[in-house]
Amino acid sequence: MNKLTVLLGLAFFIAVLSVLAADKPGETRCYELRTYYAAPGKLEELHARFRDHTCKLFEKHGMVNLGYWVPLDNSENKLIYLLAYPSREAREKSWKEFMADPDWQAAYKASEVNGKLVNKFESVFLTGTEYSPEIKPSKGSEPRTFELRTYTATAGNLAALDARFRDHTIKLFSKHGMENIGYWHLMPDQTDTDKTLIYLLAHKSKEEAGASFKAFGADPDWVAARKASEEKAGGPLTVQGGVKSVFLAPTDYSQTK
Repeated sequence: MNKLTVLLGLAFFIAVLSVLAADKPGETRCYELRTYYAAPGKLEELHARFRDHTCKLFEKHGMVNLGYWVPLDNSENKLIYLLAYPSREAREKSWKEFMADPDWQAAYKASEVNGKLVNKFESVFLTGTEYSPEIKPSKGSEPRTFELRTYTATAGNLAALDARFRDHTIKLFSKHGMENIGYWHLMPDQTDTDKTLIYLLAHKSKEEAGASFKAFGADPDWVAARKASEEKAGGPLTVQGGVKSVFLAPTDYSQTK
């Protein structure tokens, strides 16, 4: 076999790998962000039920526990948690089996002998963006404070907002000491799916988050990226008041902390 044949064979092999990589499917998992509002005085009992029963039973039925948090300012007695499933269909199957599980029914009944633990809950279904880091449970070497941020894009500009995050923002967040945990869009059947970006950051503390964002906002690279993206779009990429932030503390039983 001469050198030319070897080189041609190598070139063909690389080309095949490139095609396969280009055809590699993106994120297909379904994520669910759930918010529980505990009844007055019942938040600790709700934690106990998750710690001792619910998390294990979720895993038993094919759900992935990604993390459990409470807001630093928790005047509404919230518990916020994130689950992952192989697909939306798998989610429905898992929940049906979980609810029918005798172990769950017994734990639920025993925990509510003295009254219900949850007054109401909210749920949104998400899909990971193509630029999100791998979304998986993680534990920092030191305690971390988390920040859940929700952006509402101006009409027709969600793709432009995604491009700015993909090409500039997430790298600059890392540069200024912020850890990118995950980025999501709403699934197609959710309200405002065409304008919503949700993401989760980790900081050393809420105070460190403030310092990081101050440095990020003053970074010439960010200033230039923002200016260019807004000039191209003909205005801001988010609506007025369209950036919401909630600082979170992980629970003791959280898989991400």
